Amino acid sequence: MMKKLSTLVFGLTLTSLCHAQETFPRNGTYDERTGRYAFTNANIVVDSKTTISNGTLLIENGIIREVSKQVKIPAGVVVVDLKGKYIYPSLIDLDSDYGMPEVKNEARGRGRQTPQLESNKKGAFGWNQAVQPENDASQVFSPDSKKGSDLRKIGFGTVLTYSHDGIVRGSGAVVTLTDESANKALLNGKASAHFSFSKGTSGQNYPSSGMGAVALLRQNYYDADWYAKGGKAKETNLSLEAFNQIKTLPSFFETSDKYSLLRADKIGDEFGTQYVIKGGGDEYQRLEEVKASKATLILPLDFPAAYDVTDPWDADAISVAQLKHWEMAPANASVLTKSGISFAFTAADLKNKADFWSKIRSAIEYGLPKEKALEALTTTPARLIKADGQVGSLKVGMLANFLITSDDLFSKDNVIYENWIQGKKFILAPIDAPDLRGTYSFSINKAATGKIEISGSAEKPDYKVIVKDTVKITPKVMLTNDLLTLTYQPEKKTPGTVRLTGWIAGKGLAGEGMLPDGTPLTWNATLTEPYKIVAKKDTAVAKIKETGPVLYPFVGFGNEQLPKSETVFVKNATVWTNEKDGILQNADVIIQNGKISKVGKGLSAPSGARTVDGTGKHLTNGIIDEHSHIALFAINEGSQTSSAEVRMSDVINPDDVNIYRQLAGGVTTSHLLHGSANAIGGQSALVKLKWGATQSEMLIPEAKTIKFALGENVKQSNWGDIARVRFPQTRMGVEQVYFDHFIRAKEYAKGWKDYNGASKKAGLEVPRRDLELEALAEILDNQRFITCHSYVQSEINMLMHVADSLHFKINTFTHILEGYKMADKMKTRNIGGSTFADWWAYKMEVKEAIPYNAALMYHEGVTVAINSDDAEMARRLNQEVAKTVVFGGVPEEEAWKMVTLNPAKLLHVDNRLGSIKAGKDADLVLWSTHPLSIYARPEFTMIEGAVYFDRKEDVAKQTKVAAERERLIQKMLSDKADGKPTQKAPMTMPRMWHCEDVIGIHAEHEEGK
Repeated sequence: MMKKLSTLVFGLTLTSLCHAQETFPRNGTYDERTGRYAFTNANIVVDSKTTISNGTLLIENGIIREVSKQVKIPAGVVVVDLKGKYIYPSLIDLDSDYGMPEVKNEARGRGRQTPQLESNKKGAFGWNQAVQPENDASQVFSPDSKKGSDLRKIGFGTVLTYSHDGIVRGSGAVVTLTDESANKALLNGKASAHFSFSKGTSGQNYPSSGMGAVALLRQNYYDADWYAKGGKAKETNLSLEAFNQIKTLPSFFETSDKYSLLRADKIGDEFGTQYVIKGGGDEYQRLEEVKASKATLILPLDFPAAYDVTDPWDADAISVAQLKHWEMAPANASVLTKSGISFAFTAADLKNKADFWSKIRSAIEYGLPKEKALEALTTTPARLIKADGQVGSLKVGMLANFLITSDDLFSKDNVIYENWIQGKKFILAPIDAPDLRGTYSFSINKAATGKIEISGSAEKPDYKVIVKDTVKITPKVMLTNDLLTLTYQPEKKTPGTVRLTGWIAGKGLAGEGMLPDGTPLTWNATLTEPYKIVAKKDTAVAKIKETGPVLYPFVGFGNEQLPKSETVFVKNATVWTNEKDGILQNADVIIQNGKISKVGKGLSAPSGARTVDGTGKHLTNGIIDEHSHIALFAINEGSQTSSAEVRMSDVINPDDVNIYRQLAGGVTTSHLLHGSANAIGGQSALVKLKWGATQSEMLIPEAKTIKFALGENVKQSNWGDIARVRFPQTRMGVEQVYFDHFIRAKEYAKGWKDYNGASKKAGLEVPRRDLELEALAEILDNQRFITCHSYVQSEINMLMHVADSLHFKINTFTHILEGYKMADKMKTRNIGGSTFADWWAYKMEVKEAIPYNAALMYHEGVTVAINSDDAEMARRLNQEVAKTVVFGGVPEEEAWKMVTLNPAKLLHVDNRLGSIKAGKDADLVLWSTHPLSIYARPEFTMIEGAVYFDRKEDVAKQTKVAAERERLIQKMLSDKADGKPTQKAPMTMPRMWHCEDVIGIHAEHEEGK
C-alpha cells in the first residue's frame, strides 16, 4: 500500500511540476524537463551515521524523492547503475565570498596619512564605515562561473556567502553552486549576520586597534538597543535599523587566532548572542577556554608548510611557537573532537583549492575520525544556517545535492566523478572510463618498439613506455572517453617527441601518429599481461601521527603543566615585610592556599609543606610595575582625542615572552596602560604575571584605572602638516578637551540618575548608554582612577586646576619628571607620583628632569613609585629603585616600597598586595642577596603560592627548549628531503611597546621567541 501511495505522490508531483511556469519570459520554445533519475546499486551515505549498501537514490526536479534499498522505479525515469560506487551529500562551506563583489582596499602607504575622522558614505547611515549591517548579500549576489567551478571540483554544492568587509558586515545568503541564475541558486537571502575585528576597506581612523574594534562593536549593540526603544524618534539611522533586523539571525564572527576568538565570545556573552566563530586554526593551544565558550567553530585548513631551515641562520629566525604550530596545526580538529567541541571546515583560506582533500586527509591522519570530518562538511554547517531540511544529508524532500565517487570520500585514491546540484549534473571525471591497466606489447609501423605498462588505479592510471627493454619513459597522456593521446621523447639526448593518437581496439589500443621528423605512423598495443589487482588489506589500524606537547603559553618557555599553588615554608630568611615590623632577620614565612598564612620567627612547617631554606637570602613582596605596556596586542587607540571607551583588558596577550622575562626579574604584577596618543586614553588593566594562565586568570578586575596624557603626544601637532586635522592641536585645546568631556559626563550621569530614580518610567525617554561617558562618570563618582602621563609643570598645573574646577580627583601623575617643582601641590591633593629613576634629556619635554625627582617628592610626603614603561627595564626595577638611595638618600626600606607597597596603594589594591602580611596574596620573591644589589637575582618568583619562575628549573627549561627546537628542525628537514613543500623563514622582530606606539605607523607587533 505504501509503495502504491509513494508512486501516486510521485506522479502527482511530476504532473504539477510539468505545468509549473517561471516568472521570466523566454526567447524561444519552452523545454521543461523534470530531471527524473534513479541511481541504483550504490553505497549511499545518507549522513555520517547512516549508509545504505546496494541502495537506490530517486530524484526528480532537483528533489530527493526516495532513498532506500527497495525503491520502485516509475516509468520514464533514467536509471543509472553505479555498480557499487558511492553517493555522498555535496559539501557546504560557511565562509565564502562566492558571487560577492570584490572587496577592494584603497592603496595606503605606511606611516601617517591624512586623517579621515568622519564617514564619507552617502545616505542616512551610521557614523562609522566599518559598521555596515545594511550590506545584504542577496541583493548583490551574482553567480561566479570560475569560483563556482573550482568549488564544485572539490565537492562543494552549497555555500554561505557574504561581504568580507568591515566589523559589522551585514547579512549572508545561502546559495547553491549551480551554474544557473541567482534566482535558482539563492536558497535563503537573509540567513546570517556577520562580524569581525577588521575594519576592512573603511578609511576612517577609528578604530585603529583591537580594543577600539571591540569598543565600536559594543557601542553599536547598545546604540541599536537604544534606537529600538525610542532613539529613532531623535534620528534616522539606517545602519541601526538594519542591525536590529539582522541581530536575531544566526551570527558568525570571523577571528584570526585563539585570543580574538575568546574576545569575540566575550562580546557575545555580554549581549546574549552565541556566535559561530571562525577560528585561526590554533584553538588546541587554549582548549579549555575555547570549550568553555560553547561556540561552534569554523576551522580553516591552511595548515602551514614546513619552513626551509637548511640554513642555520634562517632556522634561528623561527620561533619555537612557529615550529610547534607547524607540527600541531593538522591535529587541531582531532583535539577539538576529543573535547566535544563542534566545528565545520572551510576551504576559504586555501590559496590553492586543489589542496583541500590533502588537508582533510592530513587532519584524519592526526586522529580526526572520518565520521566527524563528514559532519564538519555536511550536517554541521547545514544545521548552523538552519538549512538542514534542505542540504547536508540525503533524505526524502531535500535538495538533490550529492556527489558520486569511486570510493570512500576520504580515500587518497578516491575520484569524485560527478557533483549534482539541485538535480543538475556537473561532470568532474568520466564515470565509465575504461580500465586500461596491464602490460602491452608496443609496435610502430608493425615493428616491435617495446612495451607500455599501465598501473595505478583505474581512475588515475600511471603510464610507462619501455623501450630497449630497460629504458622507462613517463609519457604525457590524455584519455577522453575511448580516445587516447600519448606523447613521449624516445631519446633524452636527442630532441624530438613521438605523438600518438589512438582508440580502444578489442583488448588493445591502436591508432596513428607522427615521428619527431614528421613521418606519419600507425601503432598498436596488444594486451599481453592483465593487471593484477591486489586486494586491500585492512588488518592494521592506521597509526595516528604524534606531536610534541602543548605548552602554556604556546611559546618556547611555556609550561607543559601549569604551576599550582603549594604549601611552602620559607625558613631563616631576611624578610622585607613593608609593614610596621620592617625588615625581619632570620624569619619564617608560611604560604598556604595562595595566601601568606604566618610571618614570624621560630615557626613550624605545616604538614605536607615544601621547605625552602632562606639562609643568607632575602624574601620580599613581588615587584609591582605601575606603568607597563607588555603583554598587550596594541597600545594606542590614537584616532580620537578621547578613547575612554576602550579597555586594555580586551587585548591582553598571555603569550608575550616578556612576562617570563620579568618574572625572572622579580615582577609579579603589571599595570598595563593605554598609550599617550590621546588626552583621554583607555581603561587600564592590572594583571598578575601568571605565565601560562588565561587572560581572565591574569586580570585583577577590581582595579579600575584609566590613562590620561598631556604633552606633545596628545596634540599630535608634531606629526606633520598632513596630520593637522584632529582636535586639539595646542595645549590650550587639551584643556578644553577635559572641560568638554567632564561637563558632558556630568550631564550623562545625571540623566541616568534621574531615569533610574524615577518611580514611573512609562513615557520617559530612555537615556542612551555611552561607553565613553560612562567611564568618565565613574571617575566623577570615584569608582575609576586617573593615571596621567605628564612631563611639564605648566600642563600638570592646568590639569589639577581642571580637576579642582569640576570636582574630580587625579590619582597618579606618571613620568612626572618635573614633579619636584610641585610636590607640595600634589601632596595637598593626595596625588601620587610614578616616575623614572633617572631618565632625562631624551626629548625636549624632559629637559628639566633630574635624578633627584623621586627623592624630593618622597621627602615632601608624596606616595612615590618607580616604574619601567619599558619591557627591558622592568627586568631590573630592583636596581632602578636603588638609585633613589643614591640620588636623594631615600632609606632602603622606603625605596623598596616604591616598587611594591606604594604602587599597590596607587592602584588601590594594597589590601591584598604590596607587603608580607598574613592574609595577603602570596606574591613573593626569594632573592639570592640584598634586593637592591646589582648582584641580586630571584631564586624563585611566586604568585598566589604558585612558583612561576624558578632559576634552577629555568636552566633545565633552556636545555629542553633547545632540544625541542632541534627535533622540529630535523623533522622539517626530513619533510623537505621527501619532496614536501616548504616556505621561506619569516623575518620577524620582537616588538617592545612604548607609550607613543600606534599600529601601522610606528611598527607592527611581533611575538618574541
